[in-house]
Amino acid sequence: MRKLERGSRIVVASHNPGKVREIHALLEPLGYAAVSAGELGLPEPVEDGTTFAENALIKAQAAAEASGLPALADDSGLCVDALGGAPGIHTARWGGPEKDFDMAMRKIEEKLQAAGATDPEARRGHFTCALALAWPDGEAEVFEGHVHGRLVWPPRGEKGFGYDPVFVPERHDITFAEMEPEKKHAMSHRARAFEKLLAALGRASEE
Repeated sequence: MRKLERGSRIVVASHNPGKVREIHALLEPLGYAAVSAGELGLPEPVEDGTTFAENALIKAQAAAEASGLPALADDSGLCVDALGGAPGIHTARWGGPEKDFDMAMRKIEEKLQAAGATDPEARRGHFTCALALAWPDGEAEVFEGHVHGRLVWPPRGEKGFGYDPVFVPERHDITFAEMEPEKKHAMSHRARAFEKLLAALGRASEE
């Protein structure tokens, strides 16, 4: 991987305020100056990939080309075992044009009930995060992280975003939305993808 100097400006290729906050919180201690695609007025590209990695690359490469800066994009979502991995790459779309995640969480619960998934073991799922770092010349790399857990109902907590209020990670009994942000950031799918990204950046800085 190409070396990325501390202090470098990085475009966070997202218009999702919650996601931008999480990525900024992970980048800030590392000395990188993060600016969001929304702040730069960059358009949102069509995400027509078939995997999280493909969609992350689409966003990162579009932002890097448009801004002339390195760009970091996240594509993440919730995969529920009893629903055949849905909503998966369509996680955000389940909230509709208004990104109504209360509606999306209700939709998941209705489908789980319809599938007879009432036992905790039948309500397992995982979050996946694919992080793509791209440069304006087209070079890019992707790193993936996962966190497994189970779905609960009704939603609990006010500290997260998206599907956090219904997701309890393994070896915990509270949802992501009930956790302090620092605790979630330390163990989330996004944090695990970041660990791989940082390891690659560290190796690059040593070369």
